[in-house]
Amino acid sequence: MHNFLQHVSSYYTLSMDAIKALQACFTKVELYKNDLLLKEGQVCTHLYFIEKGSLRGFYNIDGKETTYWFGFENDFVTSFHSYITQTAAVENIQAMEHTVLWSVAKASLTQLFNEHHEIERLVRIAYERYYIKLEERFVNAQFKTAAQKYNELLQHNPHILNRVPLGYVAAYLGITQETLSRIRAKL
Repeated sequence: MHNFLQHVSSYYTLSMDAIKALQACFTKVELYKNDLLLKEGQVCTHLYFIEKGSLRGFYNIDGKETTYWFGFENDFVTSFHSYITQTAAVENIQAMEHTVLWSVAKASLTQLFNEHHEIERLVRIAYERYYIKLEERFVNAQFKTAAQKYNELLQHNPHILNRVPLGYVAAYLGITQETLSRIRAKL
């Protein structure tokens, strides 16, 4: 919980009352490699903070897994569409390694918003950061070549290449594993 509180304080400074309220609402969750945090068809009722480890979000399309996001230490993760609309998720969230998360139920977070407006502001800032990352991914997917996508990954998120299997990286970049291998061989 210490990492969580330290991280969120970099977004926005909270009062001691708000910190105590947050601590009371979050629960520790531990996953092991390949455990599913969420399976398509389930309704996502929690927002998670990754203290240690990594997750991936993926779709099953015609029996093939397509990875489209990764989460690492200090990331907030959830199936946002399912979480916000409280409808069945179309994605899966899986641990790629031993992972420690802090979880808060949507209902508890909503109650915190009503009681501590500073927490609402904090979560809004976290959502804004998430949205910026999402928009950057969209722009990369739509307007950059495979080599440009890989080079951008090398520049901004090289840790992904050290912690994630190349098949997942290729899917994340929207390219085949063969194309990824050719790009890497040229460098």
